[in-house]
Amino acid sequence: MSVRTYLGLLLAIVVRPWLWVTAVRQGWRMIPNRWWTRAPFLPVPAKAYVQFRLITQYGTAEHDPYIYDVIDYLEWSRDWHSTNRSNGRRRG
Repeated sequence: MSVRTYLGLLLAIVVRPWLWVTAVRQGWRMIPNRWWTRAPFLPVPAKAYVQFRLITQYGTAEHDPYIYDVIDYLEWSRDWHSTNRSNGRRRG
């Protein structure tokens, strides 16, 4: 993903404080277990996972995600999480 896309996404999230917790939660969930044992030794999603998500969304792994797609996903995730909690359901 390009630096421009990262910065645009960061800005889009910063101006939507109601998505801050959801963005952190989803980012945390994408971090691989024991990330510190594998290069690049940073808590970033696995390359294969990102490629899979891009291919299923856009048909190619070379496509940067559209910012509005990521925002829509975060809003959906936030709504789903709050609906799931209000129904008294638990994961697992």
